[in-house]
Amino acid sequence: MNGTAEQMKGRAGRLARLMPSGPSTAARTPFVLLVVLLLAGGLISLLLLNSALNEGSFRLSKLKRETTELTDEQQALQRDVDGYAEPDALERRARELGMVPGGSPAFLDPDGTVRGVPERADAQPAPAPGTSAAEPASPTPSAPPAASSATPSTNPTTPLPTSSGR
Repeated sequence: MNGTAEQMKGRAGRLARLMPSGPSTAARTPFVLLVVLLLAGGLISLLLLNSALNEGSFRLSKLKRETTELTDEQQALQRDVDGYAEPDALERRARELGMVPGGSPAFLDPDGTVRGVPERADAQPAPAPGTSAAEPASPTPSAPPAASSATPSTNPTTPLPTSSGR
């Protein structure tokens, strides 16, 4: 057994002489530093990328919330506009402003003749909230319509021919 141990020792000694022992640790130091710097740079760049993505995510959620709020506000405003555009609301607001329903319209033709019979629009009192609009309002005395200097057309439903300029 001693022979094999000495042989192994001799072989290990020869192999140890072939491998340099001192300068190899000095050659590994720059490589280890390079690997550590690359790992540290990679981690820092991942951290920066992650924070940029989080910032974008926060901005996106803020914009979505603002979009939802603005959509709700737009829908509320549209409901208000629709409420104001209802015929009953328009009539009530017009009466508050002192407007009255017009009578039959009369039109002036380019040659100065009047089509239709002009009538004066008389102010009628607004119906009380408890009464229906179908009930006749009390007639108010009004002055008869003034005579027009232009003669009304004898047939108001027939339009007069006009020149097209061609």
